Amino acid sequence: MNRRECLRLFTGLTGAALAGEARGQAAESKSIPTIDPPDPNPRTPSLKLPPRSCDSHTHIFGPASRYPFSERRPYNTADAPLETFRSVHEKIGVERCVIVNATVHGTDNRVVTDAIAQSEGAYKGIANVNDEMTEKELSALDKGGICGCRFAFLKRLGGVGDMAKFQRIVHRVAELGWHIDVYFEPGTIAEFAPILTALPTPYVIDHMGTVQAGKGLDDSGFTALLDLQKKDEKCWVKITGLERASAAGKPFHDAVPFARALIDNAPDRVIWGTDWPHPNVKIMPNDGEIVDLIPLYAPDEAIRQKLLVDNPARLFRFG
Repeated sequence: MNRRECLRLFTGLTGAALAGEARGQAAESKSIPTIDPPDPNPRTPSLKLPPRSCDSHTHIFGPASRYPFSERRPYNTADAPLETFRSVHEKIGVERCVIVNATVHGTDNRVVTDAIAQSEGAYKGIANVNDEMTEKELSALDKGGICGCRFAFLKRLGGVGDMAKFQRIVHRVAELGWHIDVYFEPGTIAEFAPILTALPTPYVIDHMGTVQAGKGLDDSGFTALLDLQKKDEKCWVKITGLERASAAGKPFHDAVPFARALIDNAPDRVIWGTDWPHPNVKIMPNDGEIVDLIPLYAPDEAIRQKLLVDNPARLFRFG
């Protein structure tokens, strides 16, 4: 794929972060798919997480009565409110977190900023933004604990974006010191690499680049991710979504070698997260089980300290 085709693909998949630019009529609620709720009984993990461990990718949904879902939402979901969110983190031993605003809330980021305001400095956030937001609005998000914005380049999260507007957004948030969070279709890292390396700000690749464990460690999509991660100092990778990557299902051990390879490749630019409440997964994980995968791909205590504490503190500017 040449650069022009890459740009066209990139433009065509920017719908989640550019929801305000999406064309077409919103689907009626009855035609929107409903996703499964999270496991209501997270077990206490065997691994005791170190102090100030950070869940770097997690969500809050609603309650819809207070934080209405967007009419353009790509799926319906049960509420997964702040109170439940806190109880899960208490159960698994997480003290800090980064709340990624989900597409169901569109560009209304109050569900994130309100949670941050109640966290006494323990939470940060990743917003959904569009190019129509004023400097005052972006500045208010920044002051409210937002440190990045997200672009989900997935057909199922839909819409058609405008590349020029994407570039304007990126340059505007770079001036605030934000990074960008990017979520790709499987196997597309190589096509996007030239655009990513040219960005004026750090970027974080969601869910290990949506690696597919069934294709093996030598898959070209995964080796392209390793190459990008190694060469570009702006590139960070989230060690999340092993349940999404797995071909074998629970306990998701077939995805462990991919997580370990990414950690070994750039141990100072990897972060960890649960992805609670796990929207759009095929097999619902238990969050205690997710924590107990960590020693399998990060057996060294010093590396776990980087992955869980030091790296997110640096990227997200925790005090």
